[in-house]
Amino acid sequence: MLYLLGYVCPQNDHRRGVRARLMKLFPCSSAKKSSTSSQNSVEDELELSAVRHRPEGLEQLEALTRFNRKELQILYRGFKNECPSGVVNEDTFKVIYSQFFPQGDASMYAHFLFNAFDTDKDGSVSFEDFVMGLSILLRGSVQEKLNWAFNLYDINKDGYITKEEMLDIMKAIYDMMGKCTYPLLKDDTPRQHVEIFFQKMDKNKDGVVTIDEFIDCCQNDENIMRSMQLFENVI
Repeated sequence: MLYLLGYVCPQNDHRRGVRARLMKLFPCSSAKKSSTSSQNSVEDELELSAVRHRPEGLEQLEALTRFNRKELQILYRGFKNECPSGVVNEDTFKVIYSQFFPQGDASMYAHFLFNAFDTDKDGSVSFEDFVMGLSILLRGSVQEKLNWAFNLYDINKDGYITKEEMLDIMKAIYDMMGKCTYPLLKDDTPRQHVEIFFQKMDKNKDGVVTIDEFIDCCQNDENIMRSMQLFENVI
């Protein structure tokens, strides 16, 4: 989601970079087809009911997301590889996510991201939670993606984004990027960026950003709209 709002856009990043990160999370999804593919499909069906947390059936998830049956099987195979119990807690999520950003500290951003995926707030992310969120990020409409992003920034879920919330996310992003930022950032850089974006978003100057203000500002920002396209067709 850091790319989605255009806050951090390394010049050498592109669709293949995003795809590579997804493939790292789901190593089985990059495997070549083989004569055992049909057998794997049957095994996936059986294991859907064997894990400790039983996810919804593939047909129901296919109806609820923008993934087809084959894509869901690929995603599930990768998910169960990392999370054999069928759910992932926050500590495990942080470990997995930190692999993407070894040059920085991704723990705080992973915390915010985990809360965005944990829609029922039970302290864990199930396969359903994961694919529902991923479906929005990769295949959702602009409105759906921006709604998801707003929910990420609205840390206390009160329907508004404050400067403090935006600053917490911004600091987490820069901590995560670590040595990748160039030129090296000053300590007050996150706060400066928050001031700039908040002035653009807070149209009525009441000190908070509403969902309508957030979406309107993002839709009129070419950089943000362009960065959202990085997530298209990566699976």
